[in-house]
Amino acid sequence: MIRKPRPRNKGEPTIALINIVFLMLIFFLVAGTLARPLDKQLTLVRTADLAGTAPADALVIHADGRLTWRGAETASPEAFFDAQPPESRALVRLVPDRDLPATDLLRIGRALRAAGAARVVLVTERGLAS
Repeated sequence: MIRKPRPRNKGEPTIALINIVFLMLIFFLVAGTLARPLDKQLTLVRTADLAGTAPADALVIHADGRLTWRGAETASPEAFFDAQPPESRALVRLVPDRDLPATDLLRIGRALRAAGAARVVLVTERGLAS
């Protein structure tokens, strides 16, 4: 009995994959060098040491629940909202203290929404730094 040889399984075309990866590498090396380098005399500004400050139009909520706006204490979220000019009432910014209980933050946000604020935005530490 004569046996027929089994057809050999052809492996993955690894040479083709290597060629594609090599061409992509060459492309990205060339594309990365197309940007003009900065002037060697130029020294960029360092912002790592700058202290972030709250936006002037933001309501600051301290850990004990006190509300301040532009450095002055505010009696309530509604009083803050009423003091805003009509064009600033659509977007209200809040800067809460890290230790402020979430329930207090939610209560103040709801009071601002009930007073007529279209959007209430929280300003965070990362938002102050950028």
